[in-house]
Amino acid sequence: MKVAIMGAGLSGLACAIRLEQMGVSPTVFEKRSCPGDRFANMEALISVFSRPIRDEIAFLADRYQIYLQPSSNISEFVIRSANEKAVLTGNLGFCNHRGRQEDAWENQLARQVKSKIHFHAEQSYEHLLKEFTHVVVATGDPSYTAAVHNFRTDFTATLKGATVEGEFSRYRVISWLDDRFAPKGYGYLLPFTEKLANIVIAFREGVNDDGLELKEKWALFFDRVCTDLGQDLQVTDQFEVNGYKVGQCRRARVGNTFFTGNCLDSVMPLFGFGQFPAILSGIYAAEDLCGGTPYIEATRAIHASYDNSMVIRKLYERLDTGQKDRLVKMLNGKMGEKLLTTRFDVLKIASRLLRWTGIQ
Repeated sequence: MKVAIMGAGLSGLACAIRLEQMGVSPTVFEKRSCPGDRFANMEALISVFSRPIRDEIAFLADRYQIYLQPSSNISEFVIRSANEKAVLTGNLGFCNHRGRQEDAWENQLARQVKSKIHFHAEQSYEHLLKEFTHVVVATGDPSYTAAVHNFRTDFTATLKGATVEGEFSRYRVISWLDDRFAPKGYGYLLPFTEKLANIVIAFREGVNDDGLELKEKWALFFDRVCTDLGQDLQVTDQFEVNGYKVGQCRRARVGNTFFTGNCLDSVMPLFGFGQFPAILSGIYAAEDLCGGTPYIEATRAIHASYDNSMVIRKLYERLDTGQKDRLVKMLNGKMGEKLLTTRFDVLKIASRLLRWTGIQ
């Protein structure tokens, strides 16, 4: 058995580590110059979206001997709408580095891979099919999945972000639900350190809004962040992503090709979380290759989570400013904290209720 992995991102590297643990040495191909060769940013694991697992970092270490170090744990989550604010506390999740940073999760995983990683690789999917018995597609975007007519795009999104200097708590994250700058989307702040943070707006493309250009939305968002933090933040770096595809792979395995990470459907439509299912998809592909649970069966939970997230996303997009204010006000305090720390699968329960009541 000869296994090729296309992509040295989260799912591809997790797949390589798991294969090596079971005695298979894959060959990893990465078109860029190093793991995580992209803009530097912060991402978060909000643990309520991983239920019934309560601690993703511990789960990966204990179950699969895959070791990741977050930059910090999240003990405070601030949610702001246009006129309301909720402050939630508890063991809520983790922040971590991505992109061109030494401690980015791509680099942490790459240091655990023993097999050869070929950088600046130009081999096509079709070429690898001829040279290897199995191919794991982990390219970070669904282009190859779409090319074989195996991907359904549900919507595309725009993301604009920046690194800013200021004073921050490493253990506090902030989210903004405000249609003025993120129509039917959201903004967030995740801290790099006590002096640096990542701020981002993300929203669905093609939605009806007030016609503002992206630069105008960004200006409104930046002013809101500065006002809410009471600081004159300084931008040190920026990035912009347009046409980011969010959708679902129709079949997780086609012949001897496995689709993992974003090429599967690891990005949850509700708020874009997807790191943990991406890593799991790579692990599941490796285990199928070594005689474990069939990949299509193993990834059913990821598919179901995506579907549940989409149901709630559709409802969220129908909320107006007043309804978002009431939602945030309701989340403030004990009720919100119980929701974020419950052991139950919130996405599954909420989506079933919405389907049962006929709202979706």
